[in-house]
Amino acid sequence: MSIGTALIICFLIAKPMIKWLKSKQKEGQPIREDGPESHFKKAGTPTMGGLMILISVCISTLLWADLSNPFVWYALLIMVGYGAIGFADDYLKLTKRNTKGLSGRIKILAQIIIGTVVTVGIMNALPADLSTHVAPPFFKDVLINLSWFFIPWSLIVIIGASNAVNLTDGLDGLAIVPVAIAAGCFGLIAYLVGHVDFSQYLYLHRVPGTEELAIICGAVIGGAMGFLWYNAPPAAIFMGDTGSLAMGGFLGAVSVMTKHEIVLAIIGGLFVVETVSVIVQVVSFKLTGKRVFAMAPLHHHFEKKGWSEPTIVIRFWIIAVILALVGLATLKLR
Repeated sequence: MSIGTALIICFLIAKPMIKWLKSKQKEGQPIREDGPESHFKKAGTPTMGGLMILISVCISTLLWADLSNPFVWYALLIMVGYGAIGFADDYLKLTKRNTKGLSGRIKILAQIIIGTVVTVGIMNALPADLSTHVAPPFFKDVLINLSWFFIPWSLIVIIGASNAVNLTDGLDGLAIVPVAIAAGCFGLIAYLVGHVDFSQYLYLHRVPGTEELAIICGAVIGGAMGFLWYNAPPAAIFMGDTGSLAMGGFLGAVSVMTKHEIVLAIIGGLFVVETVSVIVQVVSFKLTGKRVFAMAPLHHHFEKKGWSEPTIVIRFWIIAVILALVGLATLKLR
């Protein structure tokens, strides 16, 4: 019901919202001048489409989830909070007519503040024997107590996931499908981890209450599918930082709640690879003056090599599915 509700809401608000955003964004999202030439034909396409996802997910969650569950509220807080940061970034890009937007320092500072509030809340909601612990995959009874280092660990996961999805969101439909796949995987993980019998059978560390996160993960799938209908090539609207920062932050927070932060790096491996490609490119250029890739993130490298946009997008989707299956396999390999 959560999936269906979010999907229907997204369909209902999509056309009016796209029309409204077009009326407010006369020239659409600014296109990078140093980007692939094929992107210049996308000029005039409106951004901030993440609002469609956020609205549909929030309404669906409020309708179907147990609102007495603190995990639900922390998931919504990180999603809406990071969405607000992305909205400010998109707004500045549109009004200043450049691709810089919000300064990097302000963006990270805002992410740290919201992430810290959510992390402390999660720690208080978790069982005492798990609140500051990390559970490595493949091991039945291993828990690593990070003590107060758990807060920076959680921030690295949440902020890292948020910005990784943001970097991946560079082609029509490229980021939203892997987001939906990851949300589906973590909806399953959340349900298994929160269920007594399943968690015992799979030797998972049980986290009571996380099963309710399956509702909001389902809502994300529904919202993502509704958005993809209009974001499929050629996109009628872009997700923008409004959506990408929110979706990535949400996935990171859910992984922290379910004690599967490391598994997120596997399931969301596509996001990790895209981020690493940017880091490698920057470090290589600063140290040697040479670029490893024709352009970073990685999807732009393949564009420069002559791959068509649909080819890159579909092949990256296939990779996302494979990585999701590998990530889910860790639940049984213990």
